[in-house]
Amino acid sequence: MPTSTSDRSAADVGACQEQFHRRWNHLFDPHVRALAWLLDAPDLLDPNAMQWQGKIASHADANLAAWLTELEQIPEKLQALHRYIGSLPSTRLGLYAEKLLAFYFEQRRILVAHSVQVRASKNDTIGEFDFLLQLDGGLAHWEFATKFYLLETSGRSLQPDDFLGPNLADSLGAKMQKILQRQLVLSQHPAAQIHLSEPVTSAQALIKGWLFYPDPHLRLPAVLGVNADACRGYWCSLSALPLDPSAMYQILPRQRWLAPAKTALEHMLSPEDARLALSEHFADDAAPVLLATLRPEGGYGLETDRGFVVPDDWAGRAAAQRHLSVGKAD
Repeated sequence: MPTSTSDRSAADVGACQEQFHRRWNHLFDPHVRALAWLLDAPDLLDPNAMQWQGKIASHADANLAAWLTELEQIPEKLQALHRYIGSLPSTRLGLYAEKLLAFYFEQRRILVAHSVQVRASKNDTIGEFDFLLQLDGGLAHWEFATKFYLLETSGRSLQPDDFLGPNLADSLGAKMQKILQRQLVLSQHPAAQIHLSEPVTSAQALIKGWLFYPDPHLRLPAVLGVNADACRGYWCSLSALPLDPSAMYQILPRQRWLAPAKTALEHMLSPEDARLALSEHFADDAAPVLLATLRPEGGYGLETDRGFVVPDDWAGRAAAQRHLSVGKAD
């Protein structure tokens, strides 16, 4: 169960938010803020963990702060970003994040190709290159994912598959096995060769996201391969959700899940209004909701914590899902 922010250690609560606000609070455009988070947030996975086989990508740009500030402050550049995002065929969060990165790679002149489908025949799709990039003098293949996982604990030793998507449709372990075993070997397939201007010199996965825990103090064993500094929050059932009477809240729409929230004061909810809005949502919809805790500062509400509020039966369904997955694996 989440506790109030004052009861948790700084290492657990709000570390990602505070770091982001310190570096990027001068940014206001939501797309620019989301891009800043994608490029600067801690990676979700530990690149040194053995199970990832040295296949975790990381990106650093010494000129990132100046580039992002210029992007927001020069109208022509900001309009170009908005046009680029406006061409999205879908509102899916993963596609939105991928499009933001594609814009950045293109502007930094390292993008060779993006979203390249590989087919053995007209009706036989082998896979897709998320990004082909010119890096370190060679052609790099990067797979990209932005994931939000909730840790399900039911007495076993923890495994990567205990991190489940909010709607229980996927898991961290299954996602990474697909990336490592299928997606990152795509360049070796004969059908991929016509899309490659030169041999691929490296194939890695860039994984960003947030992890959510039922216990905010939980420390994970290193064998899980999760970055100890990964952005984190809590998850809690609606009936057990404690709301701080001195805090304000916002239910985050899906396309605002990436960066810590910065919202106009008039869009903030009191604890009473937040609970009412959550109750009304779950009366019609079983989808978990991402709730941001906010503090007023400089005419805005800045996120200090976030958590997935889930239906009261979510924990039982999550445990059953994991039990079923373990049974199939055995």
